[in-house]
Parts: sequence; structure tokens; C-alpha cells
Amino acid sequence: MINRLLLSAALVLTPSLALAATPEQIAAAALRQAPVVDGHNDVPEQIRARFGNDFRKFNFHDTSKTADADHPTMHTDLARLKAGKVGGQFWSVWVPASLSEAEAVKQVTEQMDTVHRLVAAYPQDLTLALTAADVERAFKEKKIASLIGMEGGYAIGSSLGVLRQMYRAGARYMTLTHSKTTAWADSGTDAPRFDGLSPFGVAVVQEMNRLGMLVDLSHVSEATMLDALDVAKAPVIFSHSGARAIDGHGRNVPDTVLKRLPANGGVVMVVLLPDYVSEAVRQWAANRAGEEARLQKLLPYDAAAVSAGLSAWEKANPEPKASIAQVADHIDHIRKIAGIDHIGIGGDYDGMDGAPVGMEDVSGYPNLFVELARRGYSQRDLEKIASGNILRALRGAEQTAARLKDQPPGEARIQIAP
Repeated sequence: MINRLLLSAALVLTPSLALAATPEQIAAAALRQAPVVDGHNDVPEQIRARFGNDFRKFNFHDTSKTADADHPTMHTDLARLKAGKVGGQFWSVWVPASLSEAEAVKQVTEQMDTVHRLVAAYPQDLTLALTAADVERAFKEKKIASLIGMEGGYAIGSSLGVLRQMYRAGARYMTLTHSKTTAWADSGTDAPRFDGLSPFGVAVVQEMNRLGMLVDLSHVSEATMLDALDVAKAPVIFSHSGARAIDGHGRNVPDTVLKRLPANGGVVMVVLLPDYVSEAVRQWAANRAGEEARLQKLLPYDAAAVSAGLSAWEKANPEPKASIAQVADHIDHIRKIAGIDHIGIGGDYDGMDGAPVGMEDVSGYPNLFVELARRGYSQRDLEKIASGNILRALRGAEQTAARLKDQPPGEARIQIAP
């Protein structure tokens, strides 16, 4: 009888002992259950810049040999996406903010066509996703759900009709600005014009909610973030941003905004661009720019001497490297201020020159999740960060659109001063 009781106790205790998983096991289990849905990748830009949108000139199964005199090796291909446990990708359709609105509309439309062509060219690996349900279906099919994110509101040509056409073509988020203030919204890296959103900018957010398109607040000013939160009826996202308290770059999200995310349901998809991740990298870049300006002022007619002087400065002041631990610091801070339900991942791969050590390309995502598991994040926490939170936000946008289905399309026109 005693032996049977001891055996029963051992059987009860054994499962508890099995739960003492390593960080690597916790991360792997989370990514099996919830593959990464990344908020921002600039492969479409690379296809345009490197290959002129000619699909005969590259093989997306392997882009590891794409370095040339003008470009570094691409960060993304199908093999590395699979190694990185990426199950969903918002492909960014971006064109320069310096373009006229008419040209931006044309070029972004061409970039959306590039995404559709990419999906069609690799049907065994990619599938177009327009809804959260589409993403989840792709997970089951072991394909990479391909969503479209527009980066820069100037690409709607200040027209709600064009916005609606972009949604019909597959765009499921739009970043309200890029590096420049638009005709209706202030950028975080340009002089403000409206102290946030203009009246037409408010109408854009309202129409995006009516359509079910996520409002992306990466790149916009703090005032624009706050105005959008005042207006939005659906969760907003930051497709590729960090926490400003960790790195003071104006592209990162301040605590004033993080504190409002729980009420909105929004998600900050944490970026990997070193300048936004590491304050030391940001300060180094500013100091380098200052030294370059100093040399150009002293030696305005001697470009060779300026170049030599800058090289000497760089040798004496080596560039610091961003780390996976610093990325995790951003996630820690967002969890502290906004909560675990408001964190995602938005790498910015193929839109940046470098990345944190250990995450040099899209295959490195599991390393970040191991670091988070070491910090005590549970499997459920990691599943939320990987894809649960962004799918909830996308589903929230869809539900908002369903509630607003009887509301007529917006007819606002932008008011341009004579």
C-alpha cells in the first residue's frame, strides 16, 4: 500500500518536473504555436531598386548572394523566413516622400502589384492574406501569409477615393506619414504644420476605420499619434517603432502614447533598426554627422581631406553595435507601461543597412524569443508578441468595419489655401 502511494506521488510530480523547460524550449514551443507576424519588411523596395521589378533577375528562395557595389546582401528570402519562424509578413510598399502626390500614387500602385506578383511567383510558400482568418489559415497550410502595408499617406494623393482603391487592392495598413509632413498630417522627423492631424487627416483615420484598414502611427509626430488615438474607433498599430524612453529617437513611441494603448487596443511592433534600438548607436551617428559637418566647414574645397578625416575619426571612435538585449529592453519597457497585450515585432528588414548582433537577417527572430524567455516571459506571453497581439488588432479593425458597414463612404476634400 505504501509503495503504491509512493508511485502515485511520483506520477503526480513527474509532469511538474517536465515543465522546467529551458528558454530555448519555451521559445521554440511558442513559435510553433504562434509563428511571427512581422509588421514591416521592405523586400518590394529591394525588388524595385535592385532588379527593376524584373522577377527573372532574382530567386526569392535564396537572396544570400545579392550583395553588389551599391547594395549589401538582402536580409530576406524564403529559406531564412522559414528559419526565422515567420508565418506572416506585412510587405511594405514605400516610395520616397519627396515625390509629388501623383507620382507617389503611381509608384505605390506599382509596388502593390509587385507584392501580388511575388505571391503569384511562389505559390508553394506564399499566400495573399486580407484578414486575420487568412493569416491563421496560412499558418495551418505552412505558408507565409503575405499582407500589404502602405508606408506614407502621401500615396493616396489626398483622396479618400484613392484610399478606398488601395484597400481594394489589398492594403491592410497605412502609415499616415513617412519622413516628411504630408498635406494633412505631421511627421515625427519634419517641421509640424497642423499640430497633429488636419481636419482632412481626421477624415482619413475615420475612413480607414470604416474600411477596416489599420492606422499605422510609426513615423508620425507625438501630436499626430495623440490626435489619431482621439479619433480611432479601432486598434492602431506602430508597424516598426521602439520605446522612446529606451532610445530617444523621435521615431519611437513616448510613454504618453504607450499609456493610452490599453484603452485603444493598439500594438507597438518593435523595430530592429540599430539607430532606433540603441541610444549609444544614435549618439554615435549624431557625433559622426557633427564631425563630418565640422570637416566640411574647415575644408570646403578638399573632399579627399574630408573623407580622410572622417575615416580617421571613425577609426578612433568605432561604431557601437545594437544587441538583442537592447531590443528586449524596449519590449520590457512597453510591457511595463502598456502591458503584454500591446507588443509585436516589426523588424524593418531590407529597409535598413544593419541589424542587432545575432539578428542580422530574418532568420534571427528565434534568438530574440529565447532572450525574452530568459527574462521570464512565458510561452503565452511570447505567443502574444509573435502574432497573437497583431492578429487581435487586425481582427479589431475588421470588427469595427463591420459595425460601421452602414456608414456611407467619406466625402471629405482637402482644403488647400489659395
